[in-house]
Amino acid sequence: MSLLASGAAAEPAFIFDGTAVSAADFATHVEETAAWLAAHGIGRGDVVAVWLVNRLEWVTLLFAAAKLGAIVAAVNTRYRSADVAHLLRLSGAKLLVVEAAFRSIDFAAILAGIGNVELPALARVAVVGTGKFNCAWPSLRFDAFEKSYPPAAISPQDVDAPVLLFTTSGTTRGPKLVAHSQSTLAGHARAVAKALALSPQQDSLLAMLPFCGTFGMSALLAFMAAGVSVHVLDAFEATPALRILTEEKITHSFGSDEMFRRILALTDAPRPFPEAKVFGFAAFQPGWREFAAAAGARGLPLHGLYGSSELQALFSIGRSDAPFAERIECGGWPMSEDAVVRARDPESGEIAGPGVSGELEIRAPSRFLGYFNNPEATREATTEDGFFRTGDIGRMREDGSFIYETRGGDAMRLGGFLVAPGEIEDELKACAGVTDAQVVAVELNGQARCAAFVIAGSEAPQMEQLTTKLRERLAGYKVPARIFLIDAFPVTDSANGVKIQRGKLRAIAMERIAGEQGRQTTAG
Repeated sequence: MSLLASGAAAEPAFIFDGTAVSAADFATHVEETAAWLAAHGIGRGDVVAVWLVNRLEWVTLLFAAAKLGAIVAAVNTRYRSADVAHLLRLSGAKLLVVEAAFRSIDFAAILAGIGNVELPALARVAVVGTGKFNCAWPSLRFDAFEKSYPPAAISPQDVDAPVLLFTTSGTTRGPKLVAHSQSTLAGHARAVAKALALSPQQDSLLAMLPFCGTFGMSALLAFMAAGVSVHVLDAFEATPALRILTEEKITHSFGSDEMFRRILALTDAPRPFPEAKVFGFAAFQPGWREFAAAAGARGLPLHGLYGSSELQALFSIGRSDAPFAERIECGGWPMSEDAVVRARDPESGEIAGPGVSGELEIRAPSRFLGYFNNPEATREATTEDGFFRTGDIGRMREDGSFIYETRGGDAMRLGGFLVAPGEIEDELKACAGVTDAQVVAVELNGQARCAAFVIAGSEAPQMEQLTTKLRERLAGYKVPARIFLIDAFPVTDSANGVKIQRGKLRAIAMERIAGEQGRQTTAG
């Protein structure tokens, strides 16, 4: 099944900034974009890097590349010179399609920070929009919708060849590129549409996540496959999001907990979204359980999700008929009926039973082809029987659903057991005087322990009282060895929201502990 067939079989309708694009118009623009790409030397196997906000050209470039057998490499608009250079070099992109300008982002200035000698494959840069744009590479305007080009010669499609490259989380060597084919994208889109029982007559989507990431792209393709109208924000802002949600009676949307917090903060209406059915969210901020409950009381039905670049976003979701506490947990039930999830104890190597934490391994039709031009990394991430090693810690439920607990790097091995920081954080937040909490693993006197950071309320809590309370509620090995007050957690922006920097918190904790030990040595 091809990406093109998935889109053409339905009747997708887009609304970009109030301008509607019908299914017929979209098909025409895809043909125009394919002709434009072919006229500029793009063919089978060539990589086109797309560095755009959410706009029609982003979608037509992907579908046009599918027609030609070319590959789109998605570039995050938050990227700066080093990030862009790494992606262009790793992908071997022949053409970069970039915004002329958007809000405060100076794309030309970012490109100026990249020497063209670093990117021998990049032949030219195509600019979408008007205004001056100077760069070191030969440049042209993307004018596919204004100028006629000879129709592209379309050869038989290989639906199992790479068509879209996402980036993974970065490492010290930079992020890897995750390759998906037309068949993996289209198959997952149809699985999501079926699982959500989407109806063209009854449903609508507010697309407020960036298309450059799997979270935004998976939602877009699923609703296209179902023929559901898609209202698109070029980039997230709470005010226009609230307007579209209310005026257009949106039934579905996906985002981070922080996005939904900002939207709800703008309205005093007790139930501002009466048409809402499923609002899927990724939990990036502390206190997300409390927020989900408050949102639910106002008629905003939040559902926990799970996904990754390798498996695609919206891989799984909390079911509407599940108890509230289960519905909002990250994880849930896979969208695809053919997906299999299991947890493996990282030390014993044995498959963990229900309720026992381990590394999540997943086999599913939505699974990536591999890391682009990196077969060694692909082998390392895949088991012999075809499961993807997610690197995430979670546990299975008896009913076959699962709970995502934390990233593998954040999970703590305390007292010989895997412990998710959220378990201890929830107990801390239930204590008087604690507004928020974060817990990280540390080494203390050669032993693995944990340390906590708390943000105080109007009255600062007493650390001794917190420790006493936790000892009453938790196993001894889960009680933090140190609890520190902090004014705010260090955070970083991502394409999908603001995330807390646990690594920085861990460094702060170790620095403070070292300071304590130094003072004790001096005093002695």
